[in-house]
Amino acid sequence: MSGGKETGRQKMVGMMYLVLTALLALNVSNTIIDKFVFINESLVSANFETKERNVQLLESIIKTVDETGNRESDMAVVDAAKSVHDLASATMEKVNQLKDTMIAITGGYIEYEPAYVGDAKNLMGKTDYSKVGHFMMPIEEGGTGKGEELKELLNTYSLELKAIIAQFSSDESELAKYKPIAVDAIDDPIYNQDPNQQGKIFAQLAFEDSPTPACLATASEFQSRVLSYETRAMSYLSGRVGAGDISFDKIVAMVRPESKYVAAGTPYKAEMFIAASASAMVPTMTYNGREVRVESGKGFIEFIASANFGEKEMESRQTFEASITVPLPGGGDTTYSSIEEYFVMKPVIQIQSQSVNALYLNCGNKLDVQVPALGTTYNPTFTAAGGLAIKGATLGLVTIVPNSKEVSLTVSSNGNKIGTRAFAVRPIPAVEIKAFTDRGEVDITKGISPKTPRLSLRPIPEAGFAEFLPDDAKFQVSQVIATLVSGGIGRQQVKGNGNIDLSAIASAARKGDVLVLEFKEVKRQNFKGDVENFPSYNRSMSIPFN
Repeated sequence: MSGGKETGRQKMVGMMYLVLTALLALNVSNTIIDKFVFINESLVSANFETKERNVQLLESIIKTVDETGNRESDMAVVDAAKSVHDLASATMEKVNQLKDTMIAITGGYIEYEPAYVGDAKNLMGKTDYSKVGHFMMPIEEGGTGKGEELKELLNTYSLELKAIIAQFSSDESELAKYKPIAVDAIDDPIYNQDPNQQGKIFAQLAFEDSPTPACLATASEFQSRVLSYETRAMSYLSGRVGAGDISFDKIVAMVRPESKYVAAGTPYKAEMFIAASASAMVPTMTYNGREVRVESGKGFIEFIASANFGEKEMESRQTFEASITVPLPGGGDTTYSSIEEYFVMKPVIQIQSQSVNALYLNCGNKLDVQVPALGTTYNPTFTAAGGLAIKGATLGLVTIVPNSKEVSLTVSSNGNKIGTRAFAVRPIPAVEIKAFTDRGEVDITKGISPKTPRLSLRPIPEAGFAEFLPDDAKFQVSQVIATLVSGGIGRQQVKGNGNIDLSAIASAARKGDVLVLEFKEVKRQNFKGDVENFPSYNRSMSIPFN
């Protein structure tokens, strides 16, 4: 049995009907025929209950629509439900008339009295196998054609029911449930594979060579399908009441401030409102036509802000269209749109450094590069033309190592270029080599004692450079020649480095002699620990012996 949701009793009776129909092929006894009487009575009883439930469904639809204000869209549902009920009732009545005719042409009831119309147990033609079958056969086969009329009645009912439901944008899967009720063997999935039934028409399948109670039960079973289709249609239409309404079950309080950043002494302003969403509804959200991620009824918009700025402009007004498409409970959808305004601030690169206007060649110039307009989204990367950029451990810190006369530092954040700053590059200032003894720095105007055993030679960097870049201001004398000059003639030489041993010439040195120091090579260690030759220093020094 096809159709709408069946009760347990309907399913049981339907199963018994199928079993006993199969037994008819065995030319069974009156006892089996009596079982068809029982099945027919059970079907009639079950159909009565279903009819009452369908009336209650109709009344429920009418009541619900009335309570919600009899809106135009809902009144259309009421009209459709009434049409469904009227159509089902008319079809049921015509089948009842057909059943009465079947009883009449087979002799009516035994014990007929005006006050007693009889029942199927007392049918005069209970064991008649031919009269109803002949009555239902096509005219061209000697019958009266009532089988074709019944087929047209039942199938027209399902078509008209489908047309009513289709008015409410029903999808194909819903409409496909209203299949033809009366079909020939070729269209019946049960009989089209049975070689004994192939080629038979509807009237033959349903009524040929069947006793009168079986024919009555068959007609009652068709009525059961009529009512089940009505039940399905009523249930569907009931769900269409208020189909345009969206039921919001998630409600939260929202606060929308003018700004989350407020200076002390200025007013904080915000709007408060209620936001609602439906947990059973999955909306589609877009900005400028691009779909965004939606979670728990909220859409998350994220894009890289961009704008064209004039020479003196610091901000640019921009807009985007936000759209939310909401599926309606009964099918279809509706879209809500809003044009949102926002302002793109021109990102300004701020650089802090001990020496921001110029950088030192081949040195680790540390810069603190910040872009306040980006706030917490600032995630910088650096590239340098004319040098090397080394990203620091702290956000915004970068070390620039120039290798040309000018360096251009390009700042990007999250892969987006922010801007470029150019820096002049200057050479490392020359160092001044000074001599020291155990007593401190040597005063070359006063000289040293001829007995001085050693000297420490120290390259002293320019004070500002040493302060700005202490890790790059590490110098050492690596080669020096010390000559003892007496009477203008060089007498003796020793070679050394930053710490030179004078013991070899101390015995020959006399008051009035001069110690001439020639500095051949100076080394510099940079911030990375690498050592290089450094060319800028004083080349010699003369220290008199006192």
